[in-house]
Amino acid sequence: MKKYNVTDLVRVCEPTYPKERVEAKKINVHDWPFNDGEPPPVMVVKHWKELVNNVFKNEDSQSKKPCIAIHCVAGLGRAPVLVAIALIEEGMNALDSVSYIRERRRGAINIKQLKYLEEYKKKSKKKGCIIS
Repeated sequence: MKKYNVTDLVRVCEPTYPKERVEAKKINVHDWPFNDGEPPPVMVVKHWKELVNNVFKNEDSQSKKPCIAIHCVAGLGRAPVLVAIALIEEGMNALDSVSYIRERRRGAINIKQLKYLEEYKKKSKKKGCIIS
């Protein structure tokens, strides 16, 4: 995680390891578990968007770009859905965001989550994409 300048780690599954070891490396750990195969609850989306905005708002002024690491158990549903939301908020079309993620993680995002993303409405006024 040091290699990618991870500043925050988001766990969207039940914790399976102690967070203290990660925090000892000066990485903030956020526990926002939600049910496997489901879309994220409103509060998880709210916290996620706040984190993304806070981490990347001053990105241009930093010499080394920050990174948020996110994981669930298999990396196919919960974490990819939140990544898709970040991409949508930054201006990417919902289906394009799913395609982008699936190119990198085959099998990501199930039908229920896809429907949620298709109906998800962008809330931010930003333009552009945070993925470089």
